[in-house]
Amino acid sequence: MQKLMFLGLVFLWMGCTGKVSREAIPQLNGYWEIKKVVFPDGKSKEYQMSTTVDYIQLEGLKGFRKKVQPQLDGTYGTSNDAELFSIMEDGDDLHIHYKNELSEWSETLMKLDEDTFWVVNEAGIQYHYERFQPIKAGH
Repeated sequence: MQKLMFLGLVFLWMGCTGKVSREAIPQLNGYWEIKKVVFPDGKSKEYQMSTTVDYIQLEGLKGFRKKVQPQLDGTYGTSNDAELFSIMEDGDDLHIHYKNELSEWSETLMKLDEDTFWVVNEAGIQYHYERFQPIKAGH
């Protein structure tokens, strides 16, 4: 019963947030740093600084996401690993759908603007990101 009440509150809360428009999708392109994860029980974990950031490149409704390591000279170290995704519309919702050889999952895009975005996955875990601002050497 508690699970049902919790899910009801989550859907009610999600219904009160503004929807992300299809026109905003290109703003996902670029470098993003995880700032906070909020768990279904309401507890959260804040991230002050990370050694990796997510690079997202999108063309139309298809793209990839990969982890990169910012370097002091302004470049990024990276591997060839990338998660391919597509964005799917379901009514007013936009879902980022990932699929690889090992698994398949989706995240609902809850907020997206020039400087922030956040998603919620199928388990109800929220991931909050801010646009990455590189540290400039000598400053």
